[in-house]
Amino acid sequence: MLPVRGRDGRATGFVRHILGSRTAWTPQGEGEFFCPGCGGDRNYQRLTGRTRLTVLGVPVLARGTTGPVVECASCLHRFGVETLDHPTTRRLSVLLRDAVHAVAVSVLAAGGTGSRAALEAAAETVRAAGCEEDAAERLALTLDGGDPGAPLTALAPHLAAPGRESLLLDAALIALADGPYTPAEHTALTAAGEALLLPAEVVERVLTAARMPS
Repeated sequence: MLPVRGRDGRATGFVRHILGSRTAWTPQGEGEFFCPGCGGDRNYQRLTGRTRLTVLGVPVLARGTTGPVVECASCLHRFGVETLDHPTTRRLSVLLRDAVHAVAVSVLAAGGTGSRAALEAAAETVRAAGCEEDAAERLALTLDGGDPGAPLTALAPHLAAPGRESLLLDAALIALADGPYTPAEHTALTAAGEALLLPAEVVERVLTAARMPS
């Protein structure tokens, strides 16, 4: 195979064998992340690199730093550190559980504290999200009317629109377990929809759909 020639007619294929660059990576930390390559939770190393010009494979001149990057311990692919902003599967489960519990408490405090039907509907919803078996008792003990905004705001960026709508629908069904929405329940549900980053028209559509027979 003939070497590649430059515009001046000189062979340049040899130059590529002589000159090159090499990056030496240094670990800066480790942890667990959701690997986009593997599609699941994996261990990672956070790496920074120093690049050097090489002659015949021998490093001779520093060319600066690179990174940091995140390297998956399983597939060995490297990703930008922004990958760490995505929660692990386990962390996402915790965020979902906390959000469901918070919105259930908010709806009950707005109008269902005296309704066994609403409390049982809320308990079933939070159990399905991974909360404790004694969900009804725990809900009854936490009806302080707390603001669910923080748990919902933490979850919303990591949940697709259908998932956020489904969470609001479950909350609406809790409110409807003991009859039509009270003004306070409607206000609580609207606030939950806003925290879930749902447009106002979508919130109203979900609340209306909840009233329809299944």
